[in-house]
Amino acid sequence: MKSVPPPMQANLDSRATTHCRLWRVERRDGAVFGFTDHDRPLTLDSLTYEAASGFTATSIETSLGLGVDNLDVEGALSSSTFTEDDIVRGLWDDADIEVWLADWTDPSNRLLLRKGNIGEITRGPTAFLAELRGLAHRLGQTYGRQFDRTCSWELGDARCKVALAGWTFSGAVVEGFDLLSFTASGLDDKDDGLFRHGLLTWNSGGNSGRQMEIKRHSNALGTVTFELSLLMADSIETGDAFSVQAGCDKSFSTCKARFLNGANFGGFPHIPGNQVIIGYADKDDLNDGGSLFR
Repeated sequence: MKSVPPPMQANLDSRATTHCRLWRVERRDGAVFGFTDHDRPLTLDSLTYEAASGFTATSIETSLGLGVDNLDVEGALSSSTFTEDDIVRGLWDDADIEVWLADWTDPSNRLLLRKGNIGEITRGPTAFLAELRGLAHRLGQTYGRQFDRTCSWELGDARCKVALAGWTFSGAVVEGFDLLSFTASGLDDKDDGLFRHGLLTWNSGGNSGRQMEIKRHSNALGTVTFELSLLMADSIETGDAFSVQAGCDKSFSTCKARFLNGANFGGFPHIPGNQVIIGYADKDDLNDGGSLFR
């Protein structure tokens, strides 16, 4: 049960209330923002909560148990705070958010309504809709190391130890088909599929500075084609320069053959699969009682 401070309870019990909601948002990059549905800015703990932010929110519902309590926050895209570019770049993803009920005559008289993280964000031409997930959603996430056939490391990190400098190459756009796919030059000698699951960084053009994972890469008869995982914010134009890292599908065979890094593989490729667990002994197939890796 939520404990309501006596000053707030007294205000709630009065005939005329002076309440508003405050949202405090801290992004992953450390930037902190404040918003309110009041008609003027409010200052609390040295943070100014903007009033002209167009913020509205759905009602808050709290349930017993470990179910995830969600609410949606809707607001206007603005040049000063919520920009489409920042949303596309993922700066608001998983940001910490606190929702307070406050007395606008004395903002220090407040009650914490919800604490959680920003989940899925959808955007339109002039507005966005952000999902606020309660703290219980963390219980549905996977933490720590998993026992899996595939690698748990990220290519090039301290545990993987692959030197990315030797697997990063430069190219330029020959023709952009849409916000997802294009043909490129400068990579004609690279094997088909080398950059699948890799990371592309734009060095010039409208998308300069942005990064995107590569969904498909093909090199057919000297024509190099890329398809990205998600739409870029701006059009892909002829001459746009980029750098691209080789991709890894997390399999032991790729780690060993492509990167010569089998000793640092972060998975367990010899874990028996379901076919072994539910199988029965038979001298003529894999389950004959002998070694599985002979």
